[in-house]
Amino acid sequence: KNTANYAPLSPLTFIERSAYIYPDRLAVVHGARRYTWSQSYERSRRLASVLKQLGVGKGDTVSTILNNTPEMFECHFGVPACGAVLNTINTRLDAEAVAFILNHAEAKVVFTDREFARMAKKAIALADRPDMIVIDVDDPEYTGPGERVGSLEYEAVLASGTPDFVFEPPADEWDAISLNYTSGTTGDPKGVVYHYRGAYLNALSNIVSWGMPPHSVYLWTLPMFHCNGWCFAWTMAANAGVNVCLRRVDPRLIFDAIREHGVTNYCGP
Repeated sequence: KNTANYAPLSPLTFIERSAYIYPDRLAVVHGARRYTWSQSYERSRRLASVLKQLGVGKGDTVSTILNNTPEMFECHFGVPACGAVLNTINTRLDAEAVAFILNHAEAKVVFTDREFARMAKKAIALADRPDMIVIDVDDPEYTGPGERVGSLEYEAVLASGTPDFVFEPPADEWDAISLNYTSGTTGDPKGVVYHYRGAYLNALSNIVSWGMPPHSVYLWTLPMFHCNGWCFAWTMAANAGVNVCLRRVDPRLIFDAIREHGVTNYCGP
């Protein structure tokens, strides 16, 4: 094994490939927003560069308290692209459980959706991590109550990022790509680590196991925070398909999306 005949398996290569071969194919749909694969790749590269500018590096944890949105999808690529570990937090947990996760994971950055501002603000206060950076996501599809939690806003920081940032491949395919936690129903939440190799193989096996056609249209009824959406964010990049984001599970919204976008696959929430 040497550099000429071996490269660590990484699901980040999927979005690089789709952006190169299918730059103008639709990648993400969310309300009125539309992003092609080249645009999603660029946004992920900008995110990775911003995190590097904020001092995030190999092995650091970046947490999310987000719905199924383009920002959550981009975190699945932009966070590990700078060597960091993605920690997607269950938005249904209470502030005390979220605070435990932020502390236990030693989160350096956390992205928060305005919908969860009240819980996130309490959790961040309880976590008592004074150096943790909070970046707010203001999803235009959300029209309910909620306030800013941090001093930074996602689109603003993304605009300051480098569009041609080069993804950093893992030195070892057994390096951690994500960290998930159990709900903690019998005690404190327990952490579970994915490595790059496992995420890569599981993402590809989804295509085979689910009989997904090329360029599938996947409806995100399954939360992306749940086991990283069973790795389907990376699956859809490998498939060069369409991610139809759905921030809440509602029968009318589901059937409307199936009809409008020609959905081919979805998972139970």
